[in-house]
Formats: sequence, C-alpha cells, structure tokens
Amino acid sequence: MNDMLWNCLIVAGPILIATLAIGVVISVLQVATQLQEATLSYVPKILLATGLLITLGPWMTARITDFARGLYLMIPSIAQ
Repeated sequence: MNDMLWNCLIVAGPILIATLAIGVVISVLQVATQLQEATLSYVPKILLATGLLITLGPWMTARITDFARGLYLMIPSIAQ
C-alpha cells in the first residue's frame, strides 16, 4: 500500500505541481490586470497538462507497468 501511494504521488506529482504553478501565475496576472474571467485559467492549464502527458506519458506508463508487474510477480510469495 505504501509503494502504491508513493507511485501515485511520483506519477501524478509533476502534472499537479505544474498546473498549480500555472494557475498561481495566471491568478496573479488576473489580479494585476483586474481581469476577473473564471475561464481564463482553464485553457493554459489544459494545454500544459496535455503537453506534460504527451511528454511524460511513456515514463508514467513504464513506472505504472513496472509497479503492476512487481505486484503480479509477488503473488506466489504471498500465497505461500
């Protein structure tokens, strides 16, 4: 369970941190320009998350696949 939580954090962390950072930057720009449009922050976040998923997708898939493979290989040792 501990490994699963760490893997989730490691795999999802870069996208969550990047979207949080871009959200803060856009919020600061909205406050500075007094442009209070709620939908203005969604498009950059979606574009950034999509770009990161395309870029980091193979690494994320490999990490999750290795974790799942490790779980399947651990089944015989647990059954004994």
